[in-house]
Amino acid sequence: MAAIKCIGVLTSGGDAPGMNAAIRSVTRTAIYHGIRVKAIYRGFKGLITQEIEDFETQHVSNIIQRGGTILKTARCQEFRNAEGRAQAYQTMKAHGIDALVVIGGDGSLSGARELAEEWDVPIVGLPATIDNDLYGTDLTIGYDTALNTIVTAVDKIRDTASSHERLFFVEVMGREAGFLALNGAIATGSEAAIIPEYAFEKDQLAETIENGFRKTKNSSIVLVSESESTGGAMKVAERVEKEYPQFDVRVVILGHIQRGGSPSAQDRIIASRMGVAAIEALMEGQRNVMIGIVNDALVYVPFSKAVKKNKPIDEDLVEDLRILSI
Repeated sequence: MAAIKCIGVLTSGGDAPGMNAAIRSVTRTAIYHGIRVKAIYRGFKGLITQEIEDFETQHVSNIIQRGGTILKTARCQEFRNAEGRAQAYQTMKAHGIDALVVIGGDGSLSGARELAEEWDVPIVGLPATIDNDLYGTDLTIGYDTALNTIVTAVDKIRDTASSHERLFFVEVMGREAGFLALNGAIATGSEAAIIPEYAFEKDQLAETIENGFRKTKNSSIVLVSESESTGGAMKVAERVEKEYPQFDVRVVILGHIQRGGSPSAQDRIIASRMGVAAIEALMEGQRNVMIGIVNDALVYVPFSKAVKKNKPIDEDLVEDLRILSI
């Protein structure tokens, strides 16, 4: 395989704290190894519309502490079809881009996989999503920061919940993954977490109430994943008001504050490590893999596994929360 002389880097999908740290790492590692860097703005859309800029090391100075992404991100309907991906490949050729580093979640890596398979393009992905839902990695870039944002918010909600002896349902992000809700509940001392992994197996709300919910406490907080399968915090609260009218219920939807903010030390570190690993993987001839981290060691995960397999929830953590909420 011909040596890679120029790489393109883009961020795609929902923004996540630590994306800038990843951009910085990818850029500086490539330059360190004598590889030119092309920054692609607005994700795969920019690859089609040719929003591309040459990046030098100074372009990524003073960004490691910033949330969001300096490369912007956008949804791209055109990239979902073969014609759009063909156009993206032609852009790569026109700009002399030999390989791509794609920073994003499962949707972004799914698009990267299709482009790689159709046009034999070397692509390495970095898992960046606050949902922590990609298979093959213990952590995704942005998850730790989002979790800490949830902890800070719920700690403040606890103050007013205790003062008024109320039951609060706090909705957090995560789509079809309950990692933020479950670990957020453990970290904040919440009474329960309603997560999508169990939405069709059992009535989580009824189980929570029947387990002696709020009998000995002057306030209670339940974290709810925003997913359609749980119904979200509003649906859960409506049901409580109807079936358990004795509770004084309030709802807080944390929303997009979970995406923002300066990345935590952990997110900066794993983004930096993964960025270095992405360039080294391309130099080794790796392609169509995601950089993961398992037991603090970096691993290569084929796109086919990362985006097709469901990441399981830790059953022990579910049991731990049940025990600690008595």
